[in-house]
Amino acid sequence: MYHLTALVTLLAIAFYLFTCINVSSSRTKTGVKVPAMSGHPDFERAFRIQMNTLEWMPIVLPSLWLFAIYISDAVAAGIGAIWIIGRIVYFIGYSKAAAKRGPGFLIQGIAAIALWVGAIGAVVLRIV
Repeated sequence: MYHLTALVTLLAIAFYLFTCINVSSSRTKTGVKVPAMSGHPDFERAFRIQMNTLEWMPIVLPSLWLFAIYISDAVAAGIGAIWIIGRIVYFIGYSKAAAKRGPGFLIQGIAAIALWVGAIGAVVLRIV
């Protein structure tokens, strides 16, 4: 069983849901009407946070699960939690200014790469 990886997966989805709600709230605060995707810098940053999170999820979630299956549930969950922390740091920084998104992006990027490299390495070792 992969209880820890399942929990981290659900937390990642909860964070993504939070970013969706944040975009909706930002629309209301800034007056950007649907279907517009631009118009106020605060809204545009909120939208980019949501979209960037979505863009990374297809990389992170399969890698997270493959890492858990082939290496370790606990280690995968730990790295996955670091990815979520990185996304939170990214959210906080980017919400203030686009130039402040770097540290969070770096944290989550390293975690995502660690999951992917670990997963592909473990799969390839089993094949050869």
